[in-house]
Amino acid sequence: MISLSRPRPPVPKPQLPEGVRIYAISDIHGCAHLLQPMLRVIDADVACSRPRYAIEVFMGDYIDRGPDTRATLDVLIERSRRGNAVFLKGNHEAFLVRVFDDPSLFEDWIAVGGTQTLVSYGLAPPDLTRDKPASILRDLIRAMPPEHLEFLDNLRLSFSCGDFFFVHAGVRPGVPLAEQTERDLLWIREEFLSSDEQFDKYIVHGHTPVRSAEFLANRVNIDTGAYATGNLTLMSIQGSSMLAV
Repeated sequence: MISLSRPRPPVPKPQLPEGVRIYAISDIHGCAHLLQPMLRVIDADVACSRPRYAIEVFMGDYIDRGPDTRATLDVLIERSRRGNAVFLKGNHEAFLVRVFDDPSLFEDWIAVGGTQTLVSYGLAPPDLTRDKPASILRDLIRAMPPEHLEFLDNLRLSFSCGDFFFVHAGVRPGVPLAEQTERDLLWIREEFLSSDEQFDKYIVHGHTPVRSAEFLANRVNIDTGAYATGNLTLMSIQGSSMLAV
């Protein structure tokens, strides 16, 4: 029997506005030594290609796990002074702010890499059988430069440009992008990762480590587990072209 159904038209490729080039990095996790070479790659590419508008999007999880949270924030704050960078919130930044308000969560934070953050600010690794979390957290706040605390307070949940939507973790299927909750944007995994829904925009995200940048029809994941693998991925987007290095 001959089928009379029409083939579905191909989904158009997502596009950025003409003249815009975006550079995206996610899940740095205290790896300033990997971040700085990628920033040099961006600078060299901008100098060579001279896009009309170059936007840098950093997609959260700057802290914990890796060796130097303090240096990472120093580098990013210095980068912010150029005026063309967007800094998104990751679940690790959101969690640290919660720990400051609720020291009962301190051990949970230590379990996900908080010790490395403490050490980067000159504090000793905590002895959980002896040290009082509230005291350690007060010491950490005193050790953190005011601009670091301000940076953590001013992170955005998402960024949209053209047909692209940048977010730390992903989005909940079936919910318009404008109605997504902070928890889903920062923490979602399986419901998003297993969905083949064509979202309102093409989703660029991190949060769940993959061996190499994962390009799918509705999303791209650029978290390559820098703190564990030594591989920090940089993605550039211009027009409908996406390249990860």
